[in-house]
Amino acid sequence: MSSETNPWKTKSTRIAFDNPWISVIDNEVVQPNGSDGNYTYVHFKRKAVAIVPVDEAGNTWLVGQYRYTLDRYSWEVPEGGSDPGEEPLDCAKRELKEETGLSAEQYDLILEMDLSNCVSDEVSFTFLARGLTEGEMAPDESEELKVKKVPLVEAVKMIGTGEIRDALSIGSLLAAERYGFSL
Repeated sequence: MSSETNPWKTKSTRIAFDNPWISVIDNEVVQPNGSDGNYTYVHFKRKAVAIVPVDEAGNTWLVGQYRYTLDRYSWEVPEGGSDPGEEPLDCAKRELKEETGLSAEQYDLILEMDLSNCVSDEVSFTFLARGLTEGEMAPDESEELKVKKVPLVEAVKMIGTGEIRDALSIGSLLAAERYGFSL
């Protein structure tokens, strides 16, 4: 934690939009330079959770799906949002099973990130999953997923080629590689 003081002063706050996943918060503020302004951001009601499953041979699993917001297909690590009150580890176990059919004996928290801190308060947690057992996928009703197993080192290369662009996936894969699983 920083010992720096907050130079912003909040004069008023209102919720401009609200649904079960996000709120858009609009604040009247006094900016660090002393002038009046507005600061609007997205408050995320759920934590983002990513999982990098790695087997004994150094393989990982990627999930592909069409992302409506970007109007393109995206390859990502298994990821999702925690249900209200759900711990990140419990979410990791649920999402890994739903999206890949995998379960794991061991989960290690390897990364925490602020995903877009100038426009949102979204935080993420990444778990490395090991001791894998394969099973049946159970994706959400709204998801149409493809799953592929690739060497972790190849998944990291997909970042450099632009095949993986999702920020949470990039951070997660690089953290897993740094953790020592790029066989």
